[in-house]
Amino acid sequence: MSDFAARHAVLAAGYGARDEPDDPALIQAMPIVLHLPKQDPPKRSAVLEAAAASVVALCLDERVGVNGPWETAFRNWVDVRIRKVARRARGAHWLAAQEIDGITVDIDGAQARALVPGPVGELDPRIKRLQVGGTDLEHDDPAERTGVPVLWVNSALDMTLGKTAAQVGHASMLLAAAMTTDDAFEWSVRGFDCAVRQADSHTWAKLAQEVARGAAVGVRDAGFTEVAPGSMTVVAMV
Repeated sequence: MSDFAARHAVLAAGYGARDEPDDPALIQAMPIVLHLPKQDPPKRSAVLEAAAASVVALCLDERVGVNGPWETAFRNWVDVRIRKVARRARGAHWLAAQEIDGITVDIDGAQARALVPGPVGELDPRIKRLQVGGTDLEHDDPAERTGVPVLWVNSALDMTLGKTAAQVGHASMLLAAAMTTDDAFEWSVRGFDCAVRQADSHTWAKLAQEVARGAAVGVRDAGFTEVAPGSMTVVAMV
């Protein structure tokens, strides 16, 4: 538990302590690979839940801890602006992604793999060749769930699947960071199980109030892609 507490403390300390490098090739990013087969594609909500769980699982994995094999790469990432890039894969490309350091999560047959962050200029060729945009998934209507954290997506922004995957990944990180160590550990025991749901304008207004009073965690995007800088994309709450 003490080792977990140390890893949680790193996450809870926040990020952005150092300025980003001037060389664009040295900018740190976490790749997220979404498994999107042509036949029997998974549900959008399940893919997003897998993406969110995989990101926070990597952030609290023992391998990012002190003297762990991923420690340096992870600390280099959290010390600057948090960036994630979601890519899609199927078939042999998905299998190849499993050979690269990271964590895969399966939710109801939907799979996502968060990879160890690194400089964008040194991205593994097996990942670099994967497309960032393109294939999307239809919105589904999942059943309500209780007893798990919910990551509410701002439906008004109409974000693509890849963009949303990156945003819910950020939300799961921030939510774990805001939890007590004990609560974060209990969530880890449950495999970081969470629900991703779309929030209409009425629901979003209520969620924004919860963020304002400190009862929920909001993700504000830097505005590099798809949405305006400062847009609140996801609200996470227990």
